[in-house]
Amino acid sequence: MSEKVTIIGGGLAGSEAAWQVASRGGRAVILEMKPVKMSPAHAMASLAELVCSNSLKSESMENASGVLKEEMRALGSLVLKAAEATRVPAGSTLAVDRTAFSEFITSALIEAGVEVIRGEVVEVPPARPLVIASGPLTSDAFAASIQELIGAKSLNFYDAVAPIVCTESIDMESAFCASRYGKGEADYINCPMTKEEYEAFYDELIKADTARAREFEDMKSFEACMPIEVMAQRGPKTLLFGPMRPVGLTDPHTGKRPFAVVQLRRENKEGTLYNIVGFQTRLTFGEQKRIFTMIPALRRAEFARLGKLHRNSYIDSPRLLTEAQELRAEPSIFFAGQITGVEGYCESAASGILAGINAMRRARGQSLVCPPETTITGALMRHISGAQGSFTPMNANMGLLPAETGRDRREKQSRKAVEAILAWTETLAK
Repeated sequence: MSEKVTIIGGGLAGSEAAWQVASRGGRAVILEMKPVKMSPAHAMASLAELVCSNSLKSESMENASGVLKEEMRALGSLVLKAAEATRVPAGSTLAVDRTAFSEFITSALIEAGVEVIRGEVVEVPPARPLVIASGPLTSDAFAASIQELIGAKSLNFYDAVAPIVCTESIDMESAFCASRYGKGEADYINCPMTKEEYEAFYDELIKADTARAREFEDMKSFEACMPIEVMAQRGPKTLLFGPMRPVGLTDPHTGKRPFAVVQLRRENKEGTLYNIVGFQTRLTFGEQKRIFTMIPALRRAEFARLGKLHRNSYIDSPRLLTEAQELRAEPSIFFAGQITGVEGYCESAASGILAGINAMRRARGQSLVCPPETTITGALMRHISGAQGSFTPMNANMGLLPAETGRDRREKQSRKAVEAILAWTETLAK
């Protein structure tokens, strides 16, 4: 056992794990298959590539996403350093320029002395401590090796990606810029629809062809990233309470609230690309172009990227992992990121932070740790390592924290979480 930590996967979790190791004086080695071999969803050679969205969700301390970010800052998160340096306007949401974000993290790790070895890992290596952060798109060969290691089949679900449009192709005479309820700057482009336009759009959406290969026929969609056409099948009003909800918006062209609204969020710093918020899809490319251009402001849209579906895999963490993310049957092997069943960019990054901390502690013969259950990070790690019943991916949420009473219960939960993580980080330094 040495102070060298090997990390398989250079995504958000792997990058955070490496950063924690390097920050603590250890030697981190990342084994990353890109660009020698690319997954179906990745396109860049750099590390920490954001695939599904450029949004890291809200920074508001009124919800778990904002609290988790404060905890990650206290833990020295590289992902949040990169996000703050490469953010694009998105109201209270922390959204980033994907390319700049990925390049920031790659450069920071190289400058910190992290070694990056390119090429596919096809079997679990003998190096210890080892962090497996190969992500939900783990290659088939390495997935087979993991299955052999854990003695069980991986679970899986399917994830869908939303389209991106070129800004110059948006019809701004039909659209308007605003944030809901006027909060912050007018960072979103809003594409309003009348009742008749929405109904025509909905009718085409629910009968559209989908890119459903044989392996997708028994598809299990994760609720937080459900394809819009699957969501639409739940009823004609579902989208009006979801990604196409008009609340908090007034169309300056009419002075009224639209019947439905499609929001576009800036994708890069230059503002030349916008993401269609909540429109992750598995529609065929032809159907996407046909149906999404029924939205008046997108009638002449030029798509920089169309939506697509990919498989996400995760292990049965409650049976396999401790709350420190160490494999129960094989001490000194840690799992981190979405492959553990945490869902979301920041959740994956937080998982990587803890795995990196514990891998270094294992290398130094120290006891392993987990933040208190009053923190989002600690509560989430305890959930994935001890969930009861059927295990499915989990986002950060306030329901994971110990209950509080009163109208200010969320404020109490948030305050206690931040106080607890700050106190906990002090104990790590001793």
